[in-house]
Amino acid sequence: MRSCAAASIISLVCLAGAPLQIHAADGVRLAYRFHRGDRIDMQVRHRAVTETTIGSTRQSTETATDSRKTWQVVEVDDDGRATLEQSVNDVRMTSRTSDRGEINWSSSDTDPPPPGYETVRQSLGVPLTRLIVDRAGRIIERHDLRPVPPANTGDLVVVPLPDDPVAVGTTWTVPDELVIEAPHAARKAVRTRLRYQVDAIEDGIATISVDTTVLTPIDDPRLEARLLERIWDGTIRFDIEQGRVRSRSTATDRRVVGFEGPQSSIRYKASLEEHVVERSTSD
Repeated sequence: MRSCAAASIISLVCLAGAPLQIHAADGVRLAYRFHRGDRIDMQVRHRAVTETTIGSTRQSTETATDSRKTWQVVEVDDDGRATLEQSVNDVRMTSRTSDRGEINWSSSDTDPPPPGYETVRQSLGVPLTRLIVDRAGRIIERHDLRPVPPANTGDLVVVPLPDDPVAVGTTWTVPDELVIEAPHAARKAVRTRLRYQVDAIEDGIATISVDTTVLTPIDDPRLEARLLERIWDGTIRFDIEQGRVRSRSTATDRRVVGFEGPQSSIRYKASLEEHVVERSTSD
């Protein structure tokens, strides 16, 4: 199963603005502090390996994507709600399969993109998504300005924060819902819960860990296989004074058996790293 194919099948229904369940002690307040005209550049590194076995046939697909993503703060109202627009400025992509070899493409190349990459160039340097978020990172509105596949880790410059002050050990949870479907299987809504915990507060940075729990029982391996790219754990570094995410890293390594009969299995292993790129004063 190819990663891009899975992304086109799975659709994410985000419970924007869902209430946070929090257990906090006295501590510091975490909140976003966006200003109109702010531009936040993020360097993104994504690596993934999908290993599929059906009977005696085995196939492996490796993908590597490096990109520069920009969030532009278009507006901030009196209540601190910010309108953000995301774009991707450049990208370098590699795909390697066990039966078809390797394909490389960079947006800086002058040659036409290879099959399957044609629409990527058209999506560079233009707004892809517009969000309105409050100071706690809750999504008030979301508009996809161009067709984009759902991101396996949210792909946001914001993560939800609690309304109350936090200290080391503070936890809060956020509900989510995924709608998944697979060939010859019924469409299913799957409830999940993201649990956040403050692991450290040091030098003005709050280090926050996050893990995902699937709450809805799934007894069909075909549907379970479609969840592999959605269940992840990670670490977030939040700049308390500037009021924004400085970096985020996530990882997943999961396997499902029986998605195409008893002699089948699929393993998905991936990592994602994002960090803010500091801009020079001349930019």
